[in-house]
Amino acid sequence: MKFTAALATFAIGALSQLAGAAPAAHEARDIWTPQMTYPANGTVWESGKTYTVRWETKDAPVNITGGGNTGFIILRSGDYETPVILAHDIHLRDGHVKVKAPDVFTANDYSLVLFGDSGNWGPQFTIKGPVN
Repeated sequence: MKFTAALATFAIGALSQLAGAAPAAHEARDIWTPQMTYPANGTVWESGKTYTVRWETKDAPVNITGGGNTGFIILRSGDYETPVILAHDIHLRDGHVKVKAPDVFTANDYSLVLFGDSGNWGPQFTIKGPVN
């Protein structure tokens, strides 16, 4: 049930991003791939605790393509994006958002994917889950 709800939420978020993807013909826009700065490689999170995800904003263009100024963050495990959405409707220019570490199996190959202008992911880190 949780998986289905998360997948549906992900699909709705992705479709809403696509709906605003086409810029007006007269409007110049740039592709922006902000660098994720936290969690960093070697970071350890514990399931259920709240953390502040951070990304660089000093190089943000005037006009952001894709969904504009909003985006969402999902969890990646190894080489695969999961349906776990950690944050949605975030303001890309803020450079940070608080998220709750999900209940997942303990592993050291998690990373976060920031969607908005361009889907990009940060370095791998560890989440200590309720199941070791």
